[in-house]
Amino acid sequence: MHAQKQNSLGPFAVLTFIYFIVGFLTTVNGQFQGPLKIAFLSETEELRNTLTTLISFFFFLGYLLNSSLGGKWINRHGYKTTLLRALSVMVGGLMCYALSSWIAVHYGDYGLQIAADRIPLGYFVFLVGSFLMGTSAALLQVVINPYIAAYELPGTQPVQRMNIVCAINSFGTTIAPFFVTGVIFAGVASESVTANQLLLPFLMIALCIVVTTVVTSRLHLPDLQGTRAADGEQLEHSIWSFRHLTLGVVAIFFYVGAEVSIGVNVNLHAMELIDAGKELSFFGKEQILLWRLNLGIPALLATLYWGGFMVGRLTFSFFDQISPRLLLIATTTLATLLTLIAILTNNLWILVSIGLCHSVMWSCIFTLAIKGLKQYTSKASGVFMMGVFGGAVFPVLQGAWADACGSWQWTWLIVILCELVMLYYALFGSKIKEKC
Repeated sequence: MHAQKQNSLGPFAVLTFIYFIVGFLTTVNGQFQGPLKIAFLSETEELRNTLTTLISFFFFLGYLLNSSLGGKWINRHGYKTTLLRALSVMVGGLMCYALSSWIAVHYGDYGLQIAADRIPLGYFVFLVGSFLMGTSAALLQVVINPYIAAYELPGTQPVQRMNIVCAINSFGTTIAPFFVTGVIFAGVASESVTANQLLLPFLMIALCIVVTTVVTSRLHLPDLQGTRAADGEQLEHSIWSFRHLTLGVVAIFFYVGAEVSIGVNVNLHAMELIDAGKELSFFGKEQILLWRLNLGIPALLATLYWGGFMVGRLTFSFFDQISPRLLLIATTTLATLLTLIAILTNNLWILVSIGLCHSVMWSCIFTLAIKGLKQYTSKASGVFMMGVFGGAVFPVLQGAWADACGSWQWTWLIVILCELVMLYYALFGSKIKEKC
C-alpha cells in the first residue's frame, strides 16, 4: 500500500500545478518592467533602463540569499512544510505589490532622489515584493525539483518528468504577458499606464494563493526516502565537493541569465524600436496598427518566447530515452547560432525563437547536476537554486549596457556568452569525477 501511494499521480499533479503558479508569477514580475517603466519611472532620464531591470534583479536576489534555506528546511521539516512556508511568502510578496499601488496613489509625491532622477516610494515597495516573490519561487523549486526527479512514476524517467512539469510551468509563462497587458492594463495605451491598476488584480491573485495553500495543507504529500539527510545525520562530504554539481550551479547561473535576459528585455528592445518609428515586421509582413499603439508587440514577442518553452518541453516529455548531455550540446549550439543571426539582423522574431532551445536546458542541467547524489539531493537542490541568481545579474548588466550605448542590439552578446558556458558544461563539466 505504501509503494502504491508513492507512485500515485496525486502529489505529482499538485506540485505540477504549483510549478505552473511559479512560472506564471515569475513572468508576470518580469513583464511589469515595461509598464512600471512608464508608471513609476516616467520622470527618470539617466538610469531608466537600469532601474527598470532592477525589478528582475531583486526577484532573483531572493534565489541567491534564500535558496539554501529551502534545503535546510526540507532536511529539518520535510517537503510539505517547506512547500507551505514558501506559499506563505508568496502571499506576502503579492501584498507588497498591491501596497506599492496604494502608496503610489495616496503618497505619489514621496520619493528618493538618485543622481538627477527622482524615484517614487511605490517603486521601492514593489522591489521588496519582487524580492519576496523570488524567495518564494526559490523555496518552491527547491522542493519541487528534487521531488519530481525522485518521485517514480511508472514508465517515466527523471528528465522526462522534469520536462512535463516544466511544460506546465511554461504554460504559465506563456499566458502571463497577456495577463499583464490584457487583464491588468486592458485597453490602456502604453503612455496612460498608471500604478493604481495593480491593486485589485494582485489582491485577487493573493487570494488564489491563499486558497491553494489551504488546499495543499490538507493533501497527502508523502516524504521521499533517500533524498535528504535523516534527523541528526552528519553528511560526510561538503556539498561543494561534487564537481558536477558545482559546475552545474555555474551552468544554471548562465542559463537563467540568458533565459531571463531575453524573456524580460526583449519587450524593452521592442519598445525602443517602436519609439524610434521602426516597423517590427514578422518575416516582412507589417503588423496591425493596433499592436503598435500599445504594449501588444512586446507582449506578443514575450508570449512567443515563453510559448517556445511550452512547445519544446511538451515535445521532449514524450522521449524517455534521450540523453540530457547530448540534448544540452545540441540546443546550446543552435541557440548560439540563432542569437548571432538575431544580433546581426536586429531581428527580434529570430531572437524569441531561442525559447525552443532554452525549453529543455533547465531539466538537462538539473538532471546532470544531481545525478548520483542520493541523501545529498535535497541539500544539493538548495545549492543548485542559488545559481538562478544569474537571472538577476545579466538582465541588469544588459540594461546598463543599453543605457551606456543607447541601444539594445549588441547587448545580446551576453546571451552568446551564456550559451557557450552551458556548452562547456555539457561537453566537460557534467562528467562525474571523484569527490575532492
